[in-house]
Amino acid sequence: MTDTGSASFIQRLRISEILRRFMLGFLISTLFGGMARAQTEELPLHIDGDIGLGSYYTRSIIHGKTDQVSVLPYGNFDYGRIFMRIDTLGIKTMKLGYGYLEIAGRFSQDGFNADVINLHGLGNRQTSIPLGLGTLQITPIGAFFINAFHDINKSKGNLFEVIYVAELDTPQVTFYPLAGAEYQSKEYVRYYYGISAQEAAISQYAAYQPTGAFNPLLGLMIDAKLTEEYHLNFYLRRKWLGNAIQSSTIVGQRIMDTGFIALSYRFE
Repeated sequence: MTDTGSASFIQRLRISEILRRFMLGFLISTLFGGMARAQTEELPLHIDGDIGLGSYYTRSIIHGKTDQVSVLPYGNFDYGRIFMRIDTLGIKTMKLGYGYLEIAGRFSQDGFNADVINLHGLGNRQTSIPLGLGTLQITPIGAFFINAFHDINKSKGNLFEVIYVAELDTPQVTFYPLAGAEYQSKEYVRYYYGISAQEAAISQYAAYQPTGAFNPLLGLMIDAKLTEEYHLNFYLRRKWLGNAIQSSTIVGQRIMDTGFIALSYRFE
């Protein structure tokens, strides 16, 4: 092949490579541009829901520990595929039934320090960091929350929950009664409510290695409209503790009550 022919061949290869890269870039930009437009059309990138400040209450079930009251941000909103539902934060992925398959994490306050005389000899229980999958199915008969979490912190346990929520509207107030249940695996229950052999040797408690716990629950959320933008939110939930938790000698209650009151601004 002559030098002229070689130069012409190399030039054609370069042009072909440039065209190939251009077409690949065009196809990628078209694909992802279409996905972005579909997301924008179906899940618009603006805040849709409530953001505010709330006072949260959790009844302690541990001997010697006081009830928890805290002031924290309140959020119950969507932003595109991102969502916050009070104590659960996550990302919506693929469509699933009446909702989406979601990757979610949960803000928890289940840890406690063994810094009271009743718990002398026990180790501190670190707060769980639940991560997992879930879905919110908004059906014609109500909403279903289905979640499966794994604690990536100390307990390494699993938590599963199914909750049904109905909606009752009045001109100024909306009521959301709910009912459901959660299951806490034996690893989770043992870490928080069990007594190890080492702890039993230096405390007043006998060793206790519980199994998993099934905890039914009922609750009510109330959304009161103060103005078109400002809303007052009330929430109260009662959970009946499973036998594996009730039988722990460091547990002094059969039920756990949680609730909050929050003032929020509604974005639409």
